[in-house]
Amino acid sequence: MGADHGRTVPAPPRVRRILVATVVPLFVLTVVAALALWPRHGPEPTGGANVPRHHGTVTRVVTEPCPPTPEEPAGAAGRCGTVTVAAEQGPDAGREVETPIPAGPGAPRVEVGDEVILVELTDPADPAATTYHIAEHQRGTPLVWLVALFAAAIVAFGRWRGLAALGGLVASFAILLGFVLPGIGAGRSPLPVAIVGAALIMFVVLYLTHGISAQTSVAVLGTLGSLVVTGALGTLATAATHLTGFGSEDATTLSMFQGDVDLHGLLLAGIIIGSLGVLDDVTVTQAATVTELARANPGLSRRALYRAATRVGRAHIASTVNTIVLAYAGASLPLLLLLVADSRPVNEILTSEFLAQEIVRSAVATIGLIAAVPLTTALAAVVTTAGRRGPDDDPAPPAPRSPRERDEALEALGGAPAERWPGDPRSTQAAW
Repeated sequence: MGADHGRTVPAPPRVRRILVATVVPLFVLTVVAALALWPRHGPEPTGGANVPRHHGTVTRVVTEPCPPTPEEPAGAAGRCGTVTVAAEQGPDAGREVETPIPAGPGAPRVEVGDEVILVELTDPADPAATTYHIAEHQRGTPLVWLVALFAAAIVAFGRWRGLAALGGLVASFAILLGFVLPGIGAGRSPLPVAIVGAALIMFVVLYLTHGISAQTSVAVLGTLGSLVVTGALGTLATAATHLTGFGSEDATTLSMFQGDVDLHGLLLAGIIIGSLGVLDDVTVTQAATVTELARANPGLSRRALYRAATRVGRAHIASTVNTIVLAYAGASLPLLLLLVADSRPVNEILTSEFLAQEIVRSAVATIGLIAAVPLTTALAAVVTTAGRRGPDDDPAPPAPRSPRERDEALEALGGAPAERWPGDPRSTQAAW
């Protein structure tokens, strides 16, 4: 189907035509579905009035003992006092304003020189009276430097392939922010929006990063088949466990601001989108493994290629499963700490909605990942060995090497050619 960024075993014209006839209609169907589901208007903001936010720099911090309260005596742990901030935006730009030291759970700790964000609050009883409070630190500059370092590292190591990977990453975020999230926010069913969005991401990222080739097309078909398995299994698992999607505080908050969002469908959409990245990794690896094995040993039959590449896939899956579980565990550390502090029996905790949701998410993603290995490997073995003759694609054994070729191989491996036994021109053993 074309040239890849790397070296691949060229597929016969008939196989390329079959792949084109399979992939192109799927791509066209995905684009048509995306146009049909494209949000015509964005969701109406329902979060209340927008509080003005302005940038500023801390110039002075004055601390003092906190006044006593019925809950805590005087001098208890905590910071009280005032912070002087040089406002850079808003009606008081160029002047210094005073704010109380941020207090409470998650409040930022500020020091002189910190760049912060001020929120301007108006007194409902006196609209002319305004006060300032520190909301958080400004994070724009360090984030820009971190992203620049991230991009430079990828391009420095991957070169053109790394640059293509960055383009794929930009395309992924563009599809997520321009189609998936607005579509769900506009009231579309999350499951079809996520499936179509994941398919769009898959087509764009795989072909942009790995080139238009038979190997990439195999990875695309393997990923698409695995996504279907993941979606079907996720639907069955969430129905069997009676998950509603209200298993997290974020989902509950979302339902308060946008009551028309289908949280059960949103849970399924999250499973599909979250599985896509790992599925791409596995399918591309399996397709490349089959291709490289065929290049290294053209005498391997289709069955031998499948078995050898599947062994690589098993090792890959064994490490990736651990990666998936640890990724979900790392993202859910507050949830896990809450489980430790919970006094309920373990079986009640494990079957509660907020933990059952994570178990279903991890299990479904892992099963879909496992299905990707045999599916992609079998398809890659068929495509790679297409055009060979024989009932089991076993080619004729390679011709024996001449003595001169054996001497050249020995020189490459260990030095000068060995002396032969007298009368035996085939011997490579050293003479006594």
